[in-house]
Amino acid sequence: MILLRKFRVLILMVFLVACSMHIMIDLLPKLERQSGGGCSCSHTPSEQEQPERGWAKQGWPNKHTLRILQDFSSEPSSNASSRSVDRPPAARAPGPELPGQRADRKRLFAQDAGAAAAARLRPARGSRLSALFEHPLYRRSVPGLTDEDTLFNVNADIRLDPKAAEDPAWTGEGTEDEFSPTGELTAESYPNWLRFHIGINRYELYSRHNPVIDALLKDLVTQRITTVAMKSGGTQLKLIMTFQNYGQALFKPMKQTREQETPPDFFYFSDFERHNAEIAAFHLDRILDFRRVPPVAGRLVNMTKEIRDVTRDKKLWRTFFISPANNVCFYGECSYYCSTEHALCGKPDQIEGSLAAFLPDLALAKRKTWRNPWRRSYHKRKKAEWEVDPDYCEEVKQTPPYDSGTRLLDIMDMTIFDFLMGNMDRHHYETFEKFGNETFIIHLDNGRGFGKHSHDEMSILVPLVQCCRVRKSTHLRLQLLAKEEYKLSVLMAESMTRDRLSPILIQPHLNAMDRRLRLVLNALSECIDKEGYSYVVEDDLQGDRGAEHTHSGPRRR
Repeated sequence: MILLRKFRVLILMVFLVACSMHIMIDLLPKLERQSGGGCSCSHTPSEQEQPERGWAKQGWPNKHTLRILQDFSSEPSSNASSRSVDRPPAARAPGPELPGQRADRKRLFAQDAGAAAAARLRPARGSRLSALFEHPLYRRSVPGLTDEDTLFNVNADIRLDPKAAEDPAWTGEGTEDEFSPTGELTAESYPNWLRFHIGINRYELYSRHNPVIDALLKDLVTQRITTVAMKSGGTQLKLIMTFQNYGQALFKPMKQTREQETPPDFFYFSDFERHNAEIAAFHLDRILDFRRVPPVAGRLVNMTKEIRDVTRDKKLWRTFFISPANNVCFYGECSYYCSTEHALCGKPDQIEGSLAAFLPDLALAKRKTWRNPWRRSYHKRKKAEWEVDPDYCEEVKQTPPYDSGTRLLDIMDMTIFDFLMGNMDRHHYETFEKFGNETFIIHLDNGRGFGKHSHDEMSILVPLVQCCRVRKSTHLRLQLLAKEEYKLSVLMAESMTRDRLSPILIQPHLNAMDRRLRLVLNALSECIDKEGYSYVVEDDLQGDRGAEHTHSGPRRR
């Protein structure tokens, strides 16, 4: 009994000594600060601060690192990597940080990141691309626009609730300067996808030096994906992705490597749709100064977090599986190549793809679909009429809307565009219904281009050879791009380096474009020798650009 009491007293004494030691440890730093003492040794960064200092030494992560981290670039709470990027690169001074200081620091970081991205998207000074866009042929302005020439009247058609500005996902920057004195949102405060829609007019999808396009390309890569659904129709799998700012884009996943060519035994209608072809087509369209392809950017998508986990499409969700190589795969539902044998697999769950910005909803801006006069038969044995009738163009010239206006010249532009890409799949095209027949052709669905760099499909050029018609501005730009100073392949390579998935095309495809450009110019030279310059070349450079929409009709032999 006595031993038990002594043991209890011993336990109590040990407990009291431990409590006393803890109290002394807690009070010691306060006593040192009051007495002015302190450790004179240099501060050694903790493990959590070491990555921060590493970012400061190395600067912004390189392109490969960015490609790995970009899945989390718009969601700070995703993982530790993104949180480390959100911290400033330099070590901050000791002491408490006020809430206002923390907000200012985050704002400065966002501005620096945005400035860096904008600098990457702009052509560098002294570059061939910037020199091209300074050439007089690329500085023609469109005529004055009336309400009938713009797709939307901002004051009448676009009505937004000013309270939406309180949601940073809607306005992006959300500064007070974006509001008008009446308290309504100004056009500059709209999300970039909406500003792109507002800028569409009778003559172009977007203006040459519109900064909204580069900002929209950045959004396609960085905006958080909130929902994903399969696009109905079409032969191959395409996904509709909706972003945090309510914009939408069409996602075409990678199906072939850049080095693979279309097998020679494949028919054009069973060829793969390539994501890099969609990206390259946008850059080619802009270099040709057509500006008829909606903005397209490449993105590395996390198939698990950005497709499977956010989709509400049960049919799509059910097609996900893990391959024997432990890669995440899915195949969706479509007419061709949607099966386990043709599944799309990540590495292990990352997959490349192209994201094409959506055009305005059909409920707001109706589009008319036209059958291409030079449409192929899409049959293994049958040939289309234009393939057997050398005078087919004369029949087309007598058929509306090709008997007046500029539609036939638009077809010639589209023919040249497709031939440079090697795209045989142009069965239909679209125009905005509001502008009637006096408007441009929208160059949509270019995924079957750039399939063969070792073969030039001359049948694509048949409309130009049969009709022998071209705009003077198009002809002069083609001649300019054939010069060594403005070589098409060099300009394309420079333009595409700004894309996150660069390189987009391998060098043989770039060389093929130079070769095909010479073939186009040779075909036009033969037409001019045969028909005369004044017959072949339509002068659209006299007066303002609107004059080309009022000529009586295509010339006839």
